[in-house]
Order: sequence, then C-alpha cells, then structure tokens
Amino acid sequence: MGLFGKKYPFHLGYALGGGGAKGFAHLGALKVLEEYGLKPDIISGTSAGALAGVFYADGYSPDEIIELFEKTEFREFAELSIPKGGFFKTDGLHHFLKKNLRAKTFEELKIPFAAVATDWNKARYVSFAQGKNLVDTVVASCTVPVVFNPQYIEGVPYVDGGLLKNFPVSVIRPYCKYVIGINVSLLVPTEEKISVIGMAERTFKLMSNSNSLYDRKLCDILIEVKGVEKYALFNLKDIETIANIGYQRTFGKITQPGVRDIIRKCVKDRS
Repeated sequence: MGLFGKKYPFHLGYALGGGGAKGFAHLGALKVLEEYGLKPDIISGTSAGALAGVFYADGYSPDEIIELFEKTEFREFAELSIPKGGFFKTDGLHHFLKKNLRAKTFEELKIPFAAVATDWNKARYVSFAQGKNLVDTVVASCTVPVVFNPQYIEGVPYVDGGLLKNFPVSVIRPYCKYVIGINVSLLVPTEEKISVIGMAERTFKLMSNSNSLYDRKLCDILIEVKGVEKYALFNLKDIETIANIGYQRTFGKITQPGVRDIIRKCVKDRS
C-alpha cells in the first residue's frame, strides 16, 4: 500500500528541502502560500525542511516558528563530544523538539507529515510517517554526517536525509494531486578559507544538490529560493532576513501568469 496507502488520498502536498539555516526561507514561503489561500494536506521534509515542516504540521504559524528559533543559539543545539561519529551531540535539538512540539507521535500532528533520513548501514533513504519516534526521526533527518553523531532509532544509526534525498518530492508525489516543492539549497563558489567543518559542509552541499535534480522535475510548482546561498549551515542570527528572502522569492514565483493559473486550479479543485 505504500507510505500513505492508496494513490491520491491528498489534494495538495508541500515538499520542503534541506539546507541548514537556509531552511528558514521555508517559513517565508509558507506565509505567502497561506496568503493565497493554500494549505497543505501533507508535508514531506528533509533536514531543515523536516524542522520547518514538523512545526507547521503541529499547528504553529510561520511567525510562531520564527519566534521559537530566535530564542535559541547553535550552542543550545550542539554539545561538543569526543569525536566518534561526529563533533557534536544532538541532545540539544532533541530537548528543543520535545519541549516545543505539542504532538508526541506522527498521528497526533494536525497535518500528515513525513521526515526523510538516511539509513547509515544500508546506504538508503528512509521516509518516516508513523509511530512514536517523531522527535528521534526529525533529529535523524537533521544529523549532518561528521558534524553530528548519528541518531539511533530502534538500534539503527541514521544521518541527515539530505545525503541521499535532500528534496523529498518523490516521497509524496504518488499520493498527491498537486505538489509544491520549495528548494532552499543552491550552490555558490566556495570561499578560500578551509576548515574541517567547512569541508564537511561543502561536501554535503555537493551531494545534496546532485540528488535533488530528479525531484525538481516532479513538482507542479517549483520554488527555488535564490539569495540565501551565502548563509552558513548553522546561522541562527539572520532568521528573519532569510525568512523574508523566502517570502519575496515565493511571492515572485506564484505571481507569474502560468503559476498563478495552477494556484487557481488547485484552490478551485478543492472547493
């Protein structure tokens, strides 16, 4: 039956891609889509897209999600550890999600939601959409290899879903009549400065961009947020600026004549 059962049980799906702090652009994009009368029936998210997606699926508004993150700093999410699988533990992010998510299981979310992580042992991406491991799954989806230690779920080590499926359109495409995909991970030339974390980040970006090519073609509406490329993976200082770029890029996209027609059709078909 697949992840969500029969074909096309959902009208509209949102696929939110990974990109670290660039993922705050999703929040601006979600605001625009709301203003145009759109609300998803299902959300899929990878890494930063999983973070934005799970809070939105939990009933938080984009502005409320921004406010939550503005009260935090990276050091609250990342505790330095003796290097085994990564430089940082994910205990802080785990605590943040447990503290702020109202839902404790996937089933308690207000909007069906799928988070994508990578099974480290079997080298495959896995989509989670059911059960009690909601927080663990979202943490796993955000666990950038080398930077963070793997997240174990039922004894299996998982890392960031962006390693193999950074733009999770195909995860929900079979179940949706319409899919809007928001891609926030676009490459820019690297800086001269070299560091271990910087090398890990750059390597990860290259892999995540290459595995997004197929999924970009599957969207009814593809929103690519240009202008956020310069923001570092763990930048929590420019949240509102990044969200505003997402707002402006999304507004510019959906006001284009051809895209506007799809929006109208999507809204009309629902009524």
